[in-house]
Amino acid sequence: MAPYESDDATGAAADEDLRSGRRKAARYVVPVAVVGVAAATIGLVPALADSGDPDLPKITAQQLIEKMAKSDVQQLSGTVKVSTDLGLPDLGGLENSLASGAAQGGDGSSADPSSKLTELVSGTHTLRVATDGPDRQKLSLLERGSEYSLIHDGKDVWGYDSKSNEVFHGTADDSGKDHRRAEPPATPKDFADEALKSVDDTTSVTVDGTAQVAGRDAYKLLIRPKQSGTTVGAISIAVDAKTGMPLKFTLTPKSGGAAVFDAGFTQVAFARPAASTFDFTPPKGAKVTEQKDEPKAKEHAPKLGEDFAQGMDGAKVIGKGWNAIATFDTGAEGGMPSGSEGGAFGGFLGSLGDQVSGTFGKGTVFSTRLVNALITDDGKVYAGAVTKDALVKAANEGK
Repeated sequence: MAPYESDDATGAAADEDLRSGRRKAARYVVPVAVVGVAAATIGLVPALADSGDPDLPKITAQQLIEKMAKSDVQQLSGTVKVSTDLGLPDLGGLENSLASGAAQGGDGSSADPSSKLTELVSGTHTLRVATDGPDRQKLSLLERGSEYSLIHDGKDVWGYDSKSNEVFHGTADDSGKDHRRAEPPATPKDFADEALKSVDDTTSVTVDGTAQVAGRDAYKLLIRPKQSGTTVGAISIAVDAKTGMPLKFTLTPKSGGAAVFDAGFTQVAFARPAASTFDFTPPKGAKVTEQKDEPKAKEHAPKLGEDFAQGMDGAKVIGKGWNAIATFDTGAEGGMPSGSEGGAFGGFLGSLGDQVSGTFGKGTVFSTRLVNALITDDGKVYAGAVTKDALVKAANEGK
């Protein structure tokens, strides 16, 4: 188990023109992809405003973490409210389209979860969730006048977009307890586990009182980076006092203000959902897209800190813990497109970043309230939950 401090002193991202545009886009879609990757960490981890502070027996941070590790909730259903505030500019929905285009594993269907669920990158959304063991989960994203559902039933994974009447069909690699799911994790525990994997000697972990979430008594676990260069302020996880299952996951930035990720159960029940919940047959007239063999969906959302950096394909990791930075070479020299090369859109995207320079040369830093990315004019990328100065320093040292 990762080291923790004691409770007293703390006891733990037009055809030929389009192809050309895609090559050029490698230089400026990267920050959008990084944002999408970061947004994926919210998944379905629920967070809800406290409605009281229940009087519960005292518990140490290590005891609470052990309680979470022993939790084995197999059946539940509930409604989740998710809010994301990465500080992205309002592009009239274009930010979601870019994130969808940057998502990996897309098969060209509006029902493909790898692109559909990137809508969680901004705004507030309501979801219904249900799970019955490791082989049956359902997530429904409720939209105005429409609904998107993702159903995992045995080896089948179905995505259905009622707005377009499109269906996506894929298969899980294996069924059973140890299978690698083809859809995003469907329980809060998945994401709390990912956060806890970031806990090491660069992290402080304490019990921060109690809370009531969705009518259930819970302990609050507080995770804070000790390092100064990260943009992460704190992660708070409300843990159900009875079952040990996380009921709340809130990530706040070091810069202060509203949470970057705040998602939560408005109601939850620990009972087996009806078997019919997971039944799905493509509606008459629906367009059905079968998942391609490659690329396969990733097993889990990337983790925070060092694990976040390692989660980026082909990336080299610089630094340790919460100050870890992923760096890789896009092979696209020239920096941000501008003028006749990039057109108005390229110029607009360029205006969203800060121009920087150093011994590495010149580049552009794209910032959110959590993840920052530096793209140098020679096509290299440095990204992580770190400050702009940390990225410039890493680029200087990388030359």
